[in-house]
Amino acid sequence: QVHLVEFGGGLVQAGGSLRLSCAASGRIFGTYATGWFRQAPGNEREIVAVMSWNSTTTSYADSVKGRFTISKDNAKNVVYLEMNSLEPEDTAIYFCAADDDVLLVAAGEPRYWGQGTQVTVSS
Repeated sequence: QVHLVEFGGGLVQAGGSLRLSCAASGRIFGTYATGWFRQAPGNEREIVAVMSWNSTTTSYADSVKGRFTISKDNAKNVVYLEMNSLEPEDTAIYFCAADDDVLLVAAGEPRYWGQGTQVTVSS
């Protein structure tokens, strides 16, 4: 069983930046596709970014394109979500996820999920 843990959430002013990190209990990020999702109060969970296992392909929600970047460090076994130009609408719980099938990640049905970290953007 793989466990994912997110770090780096917090309170930031609009226009600011945060970097979320996701660590795994097993060394899976070298071979697994990964993704970041978010869920705001009263809303369904939505996809934010997806990255293929070899990092050659990334995909972003239209709402975050040009502001967010997904990346990873296989040596540290960590996946990142760099978030810039944050807006109050970005306020949500952010989850990282992983699966050996990128299509499952993109479909919002990955095998492994983190517990989430809260990001709050004040106006």
